[in-house]
Amino acid sequence: MTSPAFATVALDIDSTVSGIEGIDWLAELRGDIVSRKVAALTDEAMRGVIPLESVYRERLAQIRPRRDEIDALSSAYIAALAPGCDTAISKLRNAGVALILVSSGLRQAVLPLATELEFDGGDVHAVDIHFDAGGAYAGFDASSPLTVSSGKSTLLASLRLARPILMVGDGSTDLATRSVVDSFAAFTGFVARENVIRNADVVVASFAELASLVLS
Repeated sequence: MTSPAFATVALDIDSTVSGIEGIDWLAELRGDIVSRKVAALTDEAMRGVIPLESVYRERLAQIRPRRDEIDALSSAYIAALAPGCDTAISKLRNAGVALILVSSGLRQAVLPLATELEFDGGDVHAVDIHFDAGGAYAGFDASSPLTVSSGKSTLLASLRLARPILMVGDGSTDLATRSVVDSFAAFTGFVARENVIRNADVVVASFAELASLVLS
């Protein structure tokens, strides 16, 4: 049996494992003005036009999501799971590939999706959000490296991951990991960003293609 092409696959979540941008989804709950503003900031950050750290706090300050809204976002993530994602993940695991989730999204929102896909909590890397006793927004973990443009690179470099490593994602923060991983795959199943595609080592449009890439 041929060994997988990669020992570890790191997956972005928003617009990769799931077809939504979580913070943009939350912004839609605040009406058109906030939604348009937050979506524009997200798009600019994911295209690399502006650094993520310049918009991370501002977007959440505009939204101030409550605990119940984070719970609703969890359900939305699961409902928007990429076609074939669960099957591909099972195939990769069965072939001995290690998988982790790496997201600049909110940890409490992505954990149920991770559980659905049978990830251990320790293999889920995202940003913690804080609430007060009544469930109102009380900030986020500003010390998390995942709130800055280079954060995914910093995180991956700090983990003891089996090589070779493939990073899969749609945005500039995913592309930035090329300096610390062995290959970067631009995922275009939900959104195609020209600069990310242009600088990727490979492009995959579906999780079936991803599984073929790793297991071929």
